[in-house]
Amino acid sequence: MTDKASITSAVREKNGFPWSEYIKAAIIALGLALFIRTYVVQAFKIPSESMVRTLLVGDHLLVNKMVYMFGEPERGDIIVFRYPMDQSRDFVKRVVGLPGETVRVAGKKVFINGKPLDEPYAIYERGGLGGDFGPVKVPEGHLFMMGDNRDNSQDSRVWGMLDVNLILGKAFIIHWSWRNNTYGVRLDRLGKLLK
Repeated sequence: MTDKASITSAVREKNGFPWSEYIKAAIIALGLALFIRTYVVQAFKIPSESMVRTLLVGDHLLVNKMVYMFGEPERGDIIVFRYPMDQSRDFVKRVVGLPGETVRVAGKKVFINGKPLDEPYAIYERGGLGGDFGPVKVPEGHLFMMGDNRDNSQDSRVWGMLDVNLILGKAFIIHWSWRNNTYGVRLDRLGKLLK
């Protein structure tokens, strides 16, 4: 055995094989990434126009998955949840009605317990799902959800109330945004906080 080989062998015996440190670091990093994705923050992509102007097709969101461990959803929160009619799909909508409240939609106005709701984010672009709805009372443990693009949103007016157990988290920032069909980046949307 040459001196160089002896030194290498001695270093391996003393310090362990160097790849083992890389493997340990990779396992720890993977474990942290899975923990963070499962319990803290997850990324989602917007595939439809139901939340236009707030969210555009091609926006990529980060969702806080811990926020509702310490509090309840509030009116106006933008949340990502499992679609009640097909839980393999994720939806994003805005909280409009809270448990115990009565919701009614008349034309282009939402009423909560008989009082009109101020919604500067809501848009009405064409016919469709607009029109009268309700009144309906939101049961405990449920929310009434609506998309901001009211004429182009499959929401609680169609599939009913959202069971809070289907909530994945609260959307809080757009971290990336592709322009439709061109894959150009919408720089003005990067880092936009959602409200």
